[in-house]
Formats: sequence, C-alpha cells, structure tokens
Amino acid sequence: MSGGLLILAPGLMTTVQDSGRWGQQSIGVSVSGPMDPFAHRLANALVGNARAAATLEVTLSGPAVRFDDPRVVAVAGAEFDLFLDDVPVPKARPMVVGAGAVLRFGARHRGARAYLAVSGGFDVPLVLGSRATHLPTATGGWQGRTLRRDDYVPLGPASPKRHRAPGHTSVTIDAGPSVVRVIAGPDVERFAPEALEALVSAPYHVSVESNRMGFRLEGPVLRHGVKADILSDATPFGTLQVPGSGQPVLLMADRQTTGGYARLATVITADLGIAGQAAPGDALRFVVCNRAEALLALVRRERPLLALEGAPA
Repeated sequence: MSGGLLILAPGLMTTVQDSGRWGQQSIGVSVSGPMDPFAHRLANALVGNARAAATLEVTLSGPAVRFDDPRVVAVAGAEFDLFLDDVPVPKARPMVVGAGAVLRFGARHRGARAYLAVSGGFDVPLVLGSRATHLPTATGGWQGRTLRRDDYVPLGPASPKRHRAPGHTSVTIDAGPSVVRVIAGPDVERFAPEALEALVSAPYHVSVESNRMGFRLEGPVLRHGVKADILSDATPFGTLQVPGSGQPVLLMADRQTTGGYARLATVITADLGIAGQAAPGDALRFVVCNRAEALLALVRRERPLLALEGAPA
C-alpha cells in the first residue's frame, strides 16, 4: 500500500504539477505544468522518478509537510532554507526521510518557485492524461486548487533507496536583473522597426498583476507599426504578446492556447526556467539571439540534466 503526505502548513501557493497536459491545445486545453521545467525535472531525477512524475510547485513561501512512510525527497529551483525535523538540510540533494518526518520550508533567498519531488511521485488522479493543476479552470492536481492545511496527498509506490547522485543543473538565479534570451516572434513585422531595440534597451519589472497565466511587464513601450490586434493564433510558453498599451505580457505555464495580440518575441526554451523564477517586483532583461544560438543554449542546458536522468538508480 502506498503512503501519503500530510500538509501541516500550505505555504502561499503550492500546487501539484507534472510535465503538463500536452497534445490537446487544438481543442482549447491549456498545457499548464511547471513554471520552471528544468527545476521540476532535476527534483524528479534526484529521487529516481521519471521526468513526468508529479511534484509540488512551491511559490514564494513554502509548506511544512509530514511523511507517513520512508521516502527519498529532493527540492530544486528557488533557494529556500530547508529543515528536516528542525535540522537544516541542503537543496538539490536527495535525502531519505523516515515515517513521521517533517520537512519545512523556511526563508526564501532567491527565485520564486521550488519543486518538491518525492520518490513515487504524487498519485493524484489523471485528468486528460496529466496530474498538473490548472488553476483558472480548477482542473487536475489536488481537487483543482492550491493545497490547504490538513490535505492528505497520496504518493505512488517507490523504494526509499532509489535515488540519483547529487546534481547541479538548476537554472542560475541572478541577484540582479535576470537575463532572458528571446528570438524574434512571428508578428515582428507588425511592430515599429525600433521595437526589438526598445525591448532590450532596459529591464522590465514583473507587475504585481501577474500569475501563472502570464507576467505583466513594466518597462520601455513597444510600439506597433499597425494595430495591436491580430486574428487569434498560437501562444507557446514564453510568448511576448504586446497589447495596445505597448507594455508586454509574458505568457507562462497556465497560458491560454491562442491569443489575439501581436507577438513581438518568444523566450528561448533554455531560458524558460529563468523567466519562471521571477516574482512580482523582479527585473528581467531581454537579449535577442538567433535560432542557432537558441539551439546551442538548449543543448548546453539539456546535456547535464539528461545525463542525470539517465544515470543508474
């Protein structure tokens, strides 16, 4: 019989996330999944899970949880103080917890989102093939919502001895403005010629009116050459839409499947985790790159993580 995890304190916004609800955007189903896909995968790799296993995404302030059977756990992503039965423990390291052990998140130092992986994964029901929580539609995860005190989240079966060697493949979280690389978007010709130059001219700050669907950014105005509205078109993770105000919106994990604002640029896949670690008030500085540079960056990001995922358990 599999065990579970009791939520003693939920944190600000803790949700169950797996790799996402892929393959159904054509019928309007959002992908959802982790805001920092690389940290999610790293946490899973450290405890010996498949990359698609469900983790807990912890946002800004973390939970306290109690395990009712022995497990291997790991936390990757944002830098929090971590305590196991009140003893400090390191981040991005697998650790064996005993039955009744309590893991508590303390102060946050850098980044916005951490991922708690537990051997066996979180065994919540599949909805359209995924365990990811999509908050706007109350779909998936644990009852379609953030976790609350006294929730008991079931875990899948796993051996407490199965885990990987420590890894160091998390996205670097900068103390100042985080540099995020972009490529020109599909609607770049709908903007004034200087729009990309304006995008990279100064940092943008993440507005408090931001969430898992998208970050409203405040910075240099991006001017359109023609009107801002387009026929609704695809909106991948990392799309920079620009409404008539000229202030961009960076679409994130819970984004809609299509959108009607012109798309100036798209964050490269290798830097999605950097963007996903931004909190309201943080600054992002954009840099334009080409497709070859984007592919090389992805290879460099993937190589150590793939090696860890493929390492003997």
